[in-house]
Amino acid sequence: MEINYDKYEIVVGLEVHAQLLTETKLFCGDLASYGGEPNTHVSPITLGHPGTLPRLNRKAVEYAIKMGLACHCEIERHNYFARKNYFYPDLPKGYQITQHTTPICKGGYLHIRSGVHPRDIRLNRIHLEEDAGKSLHDIDPEFTSIDYNRAGVPLIEIVTEPDLHSSEEAYAFLTELRKILRYTRVCDGNMEEGSMRCDANVSVRLVGEKALGTKVEVKNLNSIRHVKRAIEYETKRMIELIENGEPIMQQTRSFDAASGTTFALRSKEEANDYRYFADPDLVPFDITDAFLQQVRNSIPPLPEELVARYTGELQLPEYDARVLCDERETSDYFGELTAITTHYKAAANWLLGPVRSWINDQDRSMKDFPVSPAMLSRLIQMVEEVRVSFSVASTRILPLLINQPGKEPMDIASELNLLQNSDEGAVMAWVEEALAKMPEKVLEYKKGKKGLIGLFVGEVKRLSGGKADPKLTNQLLLDKLKN
Repeated sequence: MEINYDKYEIVVGLEVHAQLLTETKLFCGDLASYGGEPNTHVSPITLGHPGTLPRLNRKAVEYAIKMGLACHCEIERHNYFARKNYFYPDLPKGYQITQHTTPICKGGYLHIRSGVHPRDIRLNRIHLEEDAGKSLHDIDPEFTSIDYNRAGVPLIEIVTEPDLHSSEEAYAFLTELRKILRYTRVCDGNMEEGSMRCDANVSVRLVGEKALGTKVEVKNLNSIRHVKRAIEYETKRMIELIENGEPIMQQTRSFDAASGTTFALRSKEEANDYRYFADPDLVPFDITDAFLQQVRNSIPPLPEELVARYTGELQLPEYDARVLCDERETSDYFGELTAITTHYKAAANWLLGPVRSWINDQDRSMKDFPVSPAMLSRLIQMVEEVRVSFSVASTRILPLLINQPGKEPMDIASELNLLQNSDEGAVMAWVEEALAKMPEKVLEYKKGKKGLIGLFVGEVKRLSGGKADPKLTNQLLLDKLKN
């Protein structure tokens, strides 16, 4: 039987855990950094020893609010933490400290551009909680090993409403979310290190139906591409179950990246299975107007605001503007560059062309690019003033600037004899020499083969060693060929 998949609508909600870029853990002074030998970032508090008391990390609260404001959330002024009781070997206390009834950020939305119609994806909440440790199954053949370094690391959990209706929208949402996390410097978004992880709640229903279908949660997806693949597989699996008259079980599942399939882990727990209650060791905390304003003032211009500025004030094409805003390091560099040059399109071309090529070739990032905006602006100015051609500047001068970042571009051009010659007499001599070498082509040009002008320009360039001013060369060639 052929299945009509198009008669079903996908409904997806995402739960994203983002590790906050604090130096220490959420409730103690142990290091929160990634890596380190197993069980070296621990103390009696991390290990949940009797008699130890947690103390809230103020910076983590600041970062949670910053992300909430960036996502247009309402900030909860009166907050407290709850204990979420469940046993896992990598949760040393036997419970997780989290926010349950009072998430620090409520509502909000994130704007995505996917498909024909860009739209806002509603958020349900953003709340603070601590991470668990890590179970390692490949160190000892007989036992599971536990690393508690990650236990107690501060997280925010970002929960969407069931507003996503395709794997492409989920991909776009996570891409935009990671961009905001990185712009605000709340989280580095490195999914391969586990500092951003995603659970996808997937269900299907007939197009036009309002009630949600039975959902399946796919846990701990560690790349945006895996989220997309998992949703696609799970959607197909559930539709085929319905079409075959089989029930969909509410489950927690995992994704096998090698096969592109999901598999069942356990039946899904309900919220009341966790026996939430207010943590008696942590006092409630209030967010003041002054603290809220302080956090609001610390938020940098975000991508949509920058795109509007670049396309409006700087008159850049939208494509250029969006690529420049993909990473904060690039937009920061571009901001510094356009503060000292008015050649905005040329500046964009340099960052999206030669600079990006160097980053890709070297497998580096924008923060590793050694040439300062001031030096690059001088090189751009040399090209705009026709002191050197773009080709010479990008292939001859820029590589030397990268190796000697403190050297002046003009000095490099002078030492290598790369400066273009704008002396009319000298350029005319090269023009006349070029035309004298090709009398037959000159006759063909005068009979109508105007495309030969490129041949003459190329010969002048060769004779001059690339130093003849191209604009002057074209002008003198056209004047000479009229006679």
